[in-house]
Amino acid sequence: MIKAAILGYGTVGSGVYNVLHSNRRLVNERAGREIEVKYVLDLRDFPGDPVEKHLVHDFEEIINDPEVKIVVEVMGGLHPAFEFTKRSLEEGKNVCTSNKELVAEHGLELMKIARENDVNYFFEASCGGGIPIIRALNDCLTADDIDTITGILNGTTNFILTEMTENGTSFSKVLKEAQKNGFAERDPSADIDALDPARKIAILASIVFGSSVDYKDIYTEGIRKITAEDIKYASALGYSIKLLAEAKKTEYGVRAYVAPFLVDPMHPLYSINGVMNAVYVHGNMLGDAVFTGAGAGSLPTASAVVADVIDAARHDGKRAYCGWKHDEKLALASNEGIKRKYLIRIHTEDEGKANKVFSPDGFLDTITVGELEDEVAFITPELSEEEFDSKAKAFGKIISRIRFC
Repeated sequence: MIKAAILGYGTVGSGVYNVLHSNRRLVNERAGREIEVKYVLDLRDFPGDPVEKHLVHDFEEIINDPEVKIVVEVMGGLHPAFEFTKRSLEEGKNVCTSNKELVAEHGLELMKIARENDVNYFFEASCGGGIPIIRALNDCLTADDIDTITGILNGTTNFILTEMTENGTSFSKVLKEAQKNGFAERDPSADIDALDPARKIAILASIVFGSSVDYKDIYTEGIRKITAEDIKYASALGYSIKLLAEAKKTEYGVRAYVAPFLVDPMHPLYSINGVMNAVYVHGNMLGDAVFTGAGAGSLPTASAVVADVIDAARHDGKRAYCGWKHDEKLALASNEGIKRKYLIRIHTEDEGKANKVFSPDGFLDTITVGELEDEVAFITPELSEEEFDSKAKAFGKIISRIRFC
């Protein structure tokens, strides 16, 4: 038997407890030994809940109990999650987490501590909720040289963009709906300003490319400025707008970015809608592979956490392989040389100026997207980020611009 403690009994923590008890026979069979929850840490009381018999309010009870070999950190946030995780690893306890903020901010340090103490730090549920992408990268795709990983890694933004596309709803209205339905936080900035997917692609890139990628170094642009008019133009072109997070190996080094893109129907992530997440991987032997599933929610995320608990039980006393193995930080290459086309919306009166500055092949017929007064749109030739910025500065007032994937 191996004993575990769960830190936090919120949405994910209660889900982990539920999965471990509802699928007890299956979990124990796959772990090769019985897994027992000895403690659940939370500041609150839960009268009448089955968790009551395991509930403690003091972390010291857990850290000082040598029977506890697995600590499940599902508290969220940086503090005290970081301190609790660090102490657990230092005391020779394996840690499993869904905390992408903590992994992105302190993952390198925590894995080093895990190595020094001959234990494991598992974080499958930190990227893509219930999608088993980290385990696939660490265990299933180790024979491949992976050069590209691209994901729709945030269910909130994907839900918003899908609703805007399918129902013509405004951004602000869909955001309120997402908050009402529990798909978005009261403060949704980490989602709509793309900090959340930036953290996740940094974690995935660290695994794929071996060295630590700092999410603060990644160019990040959210969906706050996407309008119903942008959606109309995209639909008229046969494209969809997706918030993509990508890390790619190039001749100049690894490039990474998060931004809204116009995605054509042939792209493997075109049809990923609603709160679903997906990750596209390209390897030199495998070719293309897509992993898709629920990107959030109590039970999907808990399922990924419990898979890590099973792995921790299997590897108790020995180290599991992790591609994120180097202590040095990976310096990202500049994105300026990437050449793309752009969809540009401008005021009608500036059409002549656009011809001179951008040299488009022509302008989109606004009739096809519904009558949009006083504006036109066009697609640029392929331009680097640097070239586009220079032309945009020379041009002046642009209503909006969206990159083509």
